[in-house]
Amino acid sequence: MPLRVCVIGCGQFGLVLASHAVRCGHDTTLWARTEAEREPLERTRVSPRLPGFALPVSVRVTNDATGAVTDADLVITAIPSQYARSVWTVLGRSLPKSAILVSVAKGLEVGTLLRPSEVLRECAPGAEVVSLSGPTIASEVGGGLPTALVAAGCAQAADVVQRTLAGDVWRVYTSTDQIGVEVAGALKNVIALAAGMTDGMRLGTNAKATLLARGIAEIARLGVDLGAQRETFYGVAGVGDLATTCFSPEGRNRTLGERLGAGESLANALASMHAVVEGVDTCRAAVELAAARRIDMPLARAVHGVLFGGLSPRAALIELMRREGTAERV
Repeated sequence: MPLRVCVIGCGQFGLVLASHAVRCGHDTTLWARTEAEREPLERTRVSPRLPGFALPVSVRVTNDATGAVTDADLVITAIPSQYARSVWTVLGRSLPKSAILVSVAKGLEVGTLLRPSEVLRECAPGAEVVSLSGPTIASEVGGGLPTALVAAGCAQAADVVQRTLAGDVWRVYTSTDQIGVEVAGALKNVIALAAGMTDGMRLGTNAKATLLARGIAEIARLGVDLGAQRETFYGVAGVGDLATTCFSPEGRNRTLGERLGAGESLANALASMHAVVEGVDTCRAAVELAAARRIDMPLARAVHGVLFGGLSPRAALIELMRREGTAERV
């Protein structure tokens, strides 16, 4: 049965989500932050954020978020983690009680250390929140290439999201482990920064494979301590998303890490990037959260040292390699 779907945010994945919802037969509205964003997108159906992609003509584009949300059955929020609270503090009052709120953000909020679903529940009390995550390089899914995602939340709401978005090129699994799915999505961006640094330093495939293996163990360690199920980290939303982000040349976090590994400063690299790199702020929050819970996360600490502590990628590598030998833990 067709639903009224509203996508909040016209970044790369927001554009893809709106297009996919229409192709699944749903009445779809896309929110752009300003009239200056809305008008050219409505008129031309293309965006400089996603070259080569055309938004279907049946997607309505509006900058009236409150109006778009008010009568929606399913609201998908594609606002980056650090900006979601400012948007949803306003919109939360307009969300229908019957609507399902779907978060695709991958991060932890700096200061509160909250996951995206926790932020949304504070801004829209009583809302049914589902987290949607998985390998989603925007140019690939926007071009109709297949992928799989996980809809995590209460079983009934996750089932609705699955039925709404599953199609010939999107396979959607359901899970009740929202903590695991969100922790995996957030922390994979931190490991992707490290993976990019290995590329920038030209350390080879062995080093990168080792990094991914130890990275997923580190992510799982924190997630399980927070109440997640260990197996979540070895599925689509865990190792699947991690591998995609670490190897794709289009991954923003991997790309930033590569530039740092090649010797560029964080300030210069970020200044020339035209999209939010979620892993930077998430690294700050993740290291603070791990310290508070006494969880050992050496890779995240190393990335934090490079980003915020004046440590060079080469020095961070040496510190990791010289750690005391132990039995492998996964």
